Amino acid sequence: MKLPITIHQARLGSMEFKVIRPARPLVHAVLVDHDRHLDAYVDQDAAQRIGGLWSLAASSPRSLVHLPMRANQSPSRELPEEGARQLDLVLLHHSLQFAPSSWKEVRRRLGPGRPQTVTLPVPGHPGAAVVDHAARHYRENRDLFHQHVHAETLFMTGSAKVFRDTAQHFLDVARHGPGYVPVHPNYPHFCTEFHSNDGILGDAREIHIEYCDRWDS
Repeated sequence: MKLPITIHQARLGSMEFKVIRPARPLVHAVLVDHDRHLDAYVDQDAAQRIGGLWSLAASSPRSLVHLPMRANQSPSRELPEEGARQLDLVLLHHSLQFAPSSWKEVRRRLGPGRPQTVTLPVPGHPGAAVVDHAARHYRENRDLFHQHVHAETLFMTGSAKVFRDTAQHFLDVARHGPGYVPVHPNYPHFCTEFHSNDGILGDAREIHIEYCDRWDS
């Protein structure tokens, strides 16, 4: 899988941060904070590229992977809920020990970036992740996501393994959503979920991911 990205640098005091963004805007992607849980709505293109960026976060432990989407239009059938808010998304490795409180200033200092194309393993091919679902429920499992919200951004912090193992959620939506919705007109709802019973969430809320083919823009 080839993924076009831009690589940005920002200096804050003595620290320099590397920020990776998708080369093209994720126009049809929305992340909604409902307080108790999060909803993500994506079309096929956005789901495919987010899955790629999720995989890239696994192999880029010294980078922040930033997905700007908080200003996007919601899907046409989804009405705004009182109290809900749309968020950007940042994926980062726990070893980076980045303070979310610094993000607003880092974001402000980002330059135009330089384009690059990365090649990622395709799930099911040699080099792709093999998920041990049973191991997620071992007491000593430390491959868990943790979340923080700051500056209208959700920070998903985790290990390389948990990013690598869960990119499939978005790739499954991209692969199966477009074919499912047209043949199920009475219930055109193809989705997947980062669930509390999956053994991947530490201090983190569930994320429901839904394929949407009808958008206002």
